[in-house]
Amino acid sequence: MAEFSGHDGAVTTSWRDFEAAQPALAKTARTRFAAFRHHILATVRADGSPRTSGIETNFRFGELWLGSMPDARKSRDLRRDPRFALAANPGPGQDLAGGDIRVSGRARWINDEEVLASFATEVGPPTPFDLFRVELTEVVRTSVDEPAGEIVLESWRPGYRGVRVQRRGNGPVRETWAEE
Repeated sequence: MAEFSGHDGAVTTSWRDFEAAQPALAKTARTRFAAFRHHILATVRADGSPRTSGIETNFRFGELWLGSMPDARKSRDLRRDPRFALAANPGPGQDLAGGDIRVSGRARWINDEEVLASFATEVGPPTPFDLFRVELTEVVRTSVDEPAGEIVLESWRPGYRGVRVQRRGNGPVRETWAEE
């Protein structure tokens, strides 16, 4: 698994490597993101405070990509400080069948003309555009086990031996590991 260390020492990995390591959780996350075009992105402003914005995501070439209008505030945030959190759009109504999905990591700004041209050919976004490749630090799925009356948190990070599963009800938190 290819792992990268960011400027802050955080270990990151590509979507492709996450998908190879944890195919079931990756499929669940990808399905949730594919269900809707727009999602919620959290970035860090220049003053250190958080900013939330809508963003389009795309899975191409084995990677998760973030696209934006050129020089949008979220793009400027990511170019200055690549840390982000991304929450999948839950869609209309209250039903979160499949669970709530969040990913965190570093967004790497792409200025390689070949990559931009390949992406534009595949996706057809309005040009010009800013493009970022996601490098993951964490993937989290939150769901509800109605019969047990528990919230179930499944999390994965580069270096984990599997998916960490925490079940939270009215008693103590129970933790197990699900290994693929």
